[in-house]
Amino acid sequence: MIDKYNFTEIEKKWQEKWKESNVFEMIEDESKEKYYVLEMFPYPSGKLHMGHVRNYSIGDVIARFKTMKGFNVLHPMGWDSFGLPAENAAIKHGAAPGDWTWNNIAEMREQLTELGLAYDWEREVATCHPDYYKWMQWIFIQFYKKGLAYKKENPVNWCPSCQTVLANEQVVDGKCERCGAEVGKKNLSQWYFKITDYAERLLDNLEKLPGWPEKVKTMQKNWIGKSTGAEVLFKIKDFDKDLEVFTTRADTLYGVTYMVMAPEHPYVKELVTGTEYEAAVEEYLDKVQRMSDIERTSTANEKTGVFIGRYAVNPVNGKEVPIYISDYVLMDYGTGAIMAVPAHDERDFDFAKKFDLDIIPVVDPENPEIDVNNLQEAFVAEGNMINSEMFTGMNNREAIVKIIEFLEEKGIGKKTINYRLRDWLISRQRYWGTPIPMIYCDTCGWVPEKEENLPVMLPTDVEFTGKGESPLTTSATFGDTVCPVCGKPARREMDTMDTFLDSSWYFLRYCDPKNTEEAFSKEKTDYWMSVDQYIGGVEHAILHLMYARFFQMALYDLDLVSNEEPFVNLLTQGMVIKDGKKMSKSIGNVVSPAEIIEKYGADTARLFILFAAPPERELDWSDDGVEGSYRFLNRVHRLVYEYADLCKSAPAEYKAVTKADKDLAYTLNYTIKKVSEDIGGRFNFNTAISSIMELVNEMYKYKVGEK
Repeated sequence: MIDKYNFTEIEKKWQEKWKESNVFEMIEDESKEKYYVLEMFPYPSGKLHMGHVRNYSIGDVIARFKTMKGFNVLHPMGWDSFGLPAENAAIKHGAAPGDWTWNNIAEMREQLTELGLAYDWEREVATCHPDYYKWMQWIFIQFYKKGLAYKKENPVNWCPSCQTVLANEQVVDGKCERCGAEVGKKNLSQWYFKITDYAERLLDNLEKLPGWPEKVKTMQKNWIGKSTGAEVLFKIKDFDKDLEVFTTRADTLYGVTYMVMAPEHPYVKELVTGTEYEAAVEEYLDKVQRMSDIERTSTANEKTGVFIGRYAVNPVNGKEVPIYISDYVLMDYGTGAIMAVPAHDERDFDFAKKFDLDIIPVVDPENPEIDVNNLQEAFVAEGNMINSEMFTGMNNREAIVKIIEFLEEKGIGKKTINYRLRDWLISRQRYWGTPIPMIYCDTCGWVPEKEENLPVMLPTDVEFTGKGESPLTTSATFGDTVCPVCGKPARREMDTMDTFLDSSWYFLRYCDPKNTEEAFSKEKTDYWMSVDQYIGGVEHAILHLMYARFFQMALYDLDLVSNEEPFVNLLTQGMVIKDGKKMSKSIGNVVSPAEIIEKYGADTARLFILFAAPPERELDWSDDGVEGSYRFLNRVHRLVYEYADLCKSAPAEYKAVTKADKDLAYTLNYTIKKVSEDIGGRFNFNTAISSIMELVNEMYKYKVGEK
């Protein structure tokens, strides 16, 4: 052992030993209690950042700690390797997406190895490998057979200059990020998963996850957006169809003074075609199609809209009210139409003021400071009913129940539950993703590919021009096929799957990554699942975590897994901050892990990132903190170096003789207890490290005392 702390030599030595002895490889062992620890797998961009280092260091400590406690620990790593960046690289650099991706994977695997992380690399998966996406396609087909996959038309972002579909993140201020052209909408027939079938279950099961942060559960509850209310039918004057609305405030029905439909509502064109209002409606629709849903629903934006020249009839009092279209109503939420009660809804109030529409109060605030007949803002609190015929005088909460009963008696409405959650649009007009294994036959319609023919391979004869609906359409070999049912000529689906599908079940494939006969063995998932500790950023609280839960439930219903929930415990680590801002290349405040490892070693990088802050909080980067961590490791090394020979010859059972011996023995045992509690129960890595630092200080004091 050398006296100088040569981290390069030490880390290389132990990393090679771990590799040679396959120390992190795990198999199922019924004699041991299993523990499955998992960090969210990365997109292979080619370079690790400090967010990666923090995430993976947390998981590594947990994995090593549980191993030392005698658990059979599964700690795998892989790559969420499909996605748009690879396709953009192909367009920009002329590189094949596959080559670009696999080169990045090799580079990042090497970086993770340099960090000394305890991964079972024998279980490595990459979602872009045919061995993986074959089973992604197989799962899609099982969902289709179960009725969870369907196709319908839906508007998408469309760049008229690039002649291509754009993802939401490619639209900046209503313009294409590639060319700057104004982005519009285009209707395309696309595939969906019926996640709404699981809305109630996704909501109810959150109560079975005590190991999840409350903020994440709250975010999911809000995203699902369950609300109990009534569906109400408003007749449209001189039109043979009723306008259906959903409301949680049936008590305000007598205060409806206008209706608002989403500009995309299918009734709109029927109602205005051939009328003097048609041109204005078309112009407004064109404007709205250039806006994102976030822009449309922002409370900060000025309310806009157009009267369509039609009237609806309020079913409770027979009054005719004008119908408008407005950007603040979305077609894919509720019924795509609302009843507007400006006296008791702030958004409706602002709209009514702008368009000089009636404001009729129906709930009395019973507050002398508020003039109910001259409201300066909407009154949204509780009170007693006014201007509401037979319901006048009731408390408005009681009136909600009574009015819904009245609607049901008259056949003009019914009590119902609505969810904010929409079905999952999974089609992507992209190349670098899992091909959707569906075939269109003029005779049989849409049918799945035969399972024995999977995987449907991505073709290599494609052009990456950045134009057109999907690069797959440029392949001369991909599209033409035969119908699996009748054998007639047919065409393959040209869309690929949303990459969120790939990450919705990868944790199951880790349990059985080399299986060529099935996606995973139920016997093996029964042993390893559910994931005991999942670790990742809170930014994934909605999409990834919701989709993974949906997948697990659907697979459970197909009797493919035995657990309804994939993740028992969830830790959401905070971001790494430098100079008061999140580390970002665009800001120029990025610290490269490679530079830190080269200068100070991997252990220093890991020690600092675990010591600087509790894992769930933001971590402020500090160069001084890194230096301090490096100095501490040097202190530990010097202590070990000086006493290495003595330790080798020490008796198996230590006996404290002097008071100093006893004090040090007490400190040692206290530290072991404290570290075990901090890591094993609370994941307080920073306080665990602080305890070890105190122990080292006491050891140096003991050393000086000896001399």
